[in-house]
Amino acid sequence: MAQSRLASLRNAFLSGLLLLAPLAVTWLVFSWLIERVGGASRPVLFFFLPENLLQHRMWAILWDVLATLIVIILVTALGYLSRYVFGRYFVGLAERFLQNVPGVGTVYNTVREIVDTFSTKNRSAFSRVVLIEYPRKGCFAIGFLTNETHGEVQAKTAGRLWNVFLPTTPNPTSGFLLMLPREEIIDLEISVGDGMKLIISGGSVVPSWPNAASAKAALENLPAPPPV
Repeated sequence: MAQSRLASLRNAFLSGLLLLAPLAVTWLVFSWLIERVGGASRPVLFFFLPENLLQHRMWAILWDVLATLIVIILVTALGYLSRYVFGRYFVGLAERFLQNVPGVGTVYNTVREIVDTFSTKNRSAFSRVVLIEYPRKGCFAIGFLTNETHGEVQAKTAGRLWNVFLPTTPNPTSGFLLMLPREEIIDLEISVGDGMKLIISGGSVVPSWPNAASAKAALENLPAPPPV
């Protein structure tokens, strides 16, 4: 009796933790954002305030929140400005300046390529989500079909190959480039965005399959599980 009551309390505690976990993570993310962004930009944005008021313990959090909001507004304004010729001109000047700084240019170009690859405007680089057998036969992995293989690689192989980007979980910015025959690539119906969610979540966020009839038929054709 006492053991069952203890198990009930333990389960109630774990249920409470699961309910509070999203709130706690959200709080940590916003606290980190306000501390890092607002705290770093506070002396720059509110340079006109007296030092004792700017560093006061009761008012510091207010200045950090206001500074974070101002930074978010400025970044949003920069995004709108970059849509126009005048804005693109100054953004291009800033990029050329950064690219000419030794060391900084290499880091900037690398980060820019990663961001461009996974941004919405270049999402077409991944034409579709595919399934391949990797790293061994009978083991499947989610990948993205990018393009047909061309050049020397295609010329020196027996058949036609296709490029498949196989991202890692939960960080999809790293991965492997695999060149596979088309018959070894299984097309999936899910969108590229849903494929990204599946990979980043480690498989916990599974997109729904709108083709219910095909899903039912696929489940019916699965072999029976082995007896326990």
